[in-house]
Amino acid sequence: MLSAAALTLPLPEVQARPPAGAEVINAGVGGNNTADLLKRMQKDCLDHRPSLTVLMCGTNDMNSMKYIPLPQYRQNMASIIEAIKATKSKVVLMTILPYIEDYLFTRHKKEHYGAEGPAARRAAVNDTIRGLAKQYKTSLLDLGHIFDRVGNIGKDKSSLIMNEANSNKTDGVHPTADGYRLIGVSVYDYITYHQLPTSKIVCFGDSITNGGGGVEGTSYPANLKRLLA
Repeated sequence: MLSAAALTLPLPEVQARPPAGAEVINAGVGGNNTADLLKRMQKDCLDHRPSLTVLMCGTNDMNSMKYIPLPQYRQNMASIIEAIKATKSKVVLMTILPYIEDYLFTRHKKEHYGAEGPAARRAAVNDTIRGLAKQYKTSLLDLGHIFDRVGNIGKDKSSLIMNEANSNKTDGVHPTADGYRLIGVSVYDYITYHQLPTSKIVCFGDSITNGGGGVEGTSYPANLKRLLA
């Protein structure tokens, strides 16, 4: 098992760090699915005229009672990507994270996940995100794969996902502070290696992007801002 501290992206050579002074905007809102993102996209993303948009959405589309079937999810994501690209912003799509399945079933009945179950539903969402990245020629950070490879997802205190041992919550979906730090480092390394623009970055998504809000706490946008300072 890999540790979070030991994980680095497979960069073949050291790249020059991005220019200091990047503006990072945390545009994550808890409970949002892709339909919600479409409704607030103009105000919370496009109006900022970002040079780079980091987009991750799908956890609520898959897991919550605001479930959106996969064909509609794909259509919603495509509309969001097209609108962002029309502003000339670069786009980084991120796949969604693993979860602690036992805790999912304390939130929803197993029947909520249909015949495919939560694992297959997550896999289908992530395959859709990879396909959209290819179709629209956007950058893709396979964050779900990174968390899967780290493997520290479970009910131990050291889990990168919140659980009873590390947060006194039967959460199973949201990252811990270490999990958010891993996301921030992964995004920073990806931006650095691919030399993506950093003058204004909008992190657009749901509660996993929000992470408590703002860019001064433990959220991944806050970690990204500190790394870019």
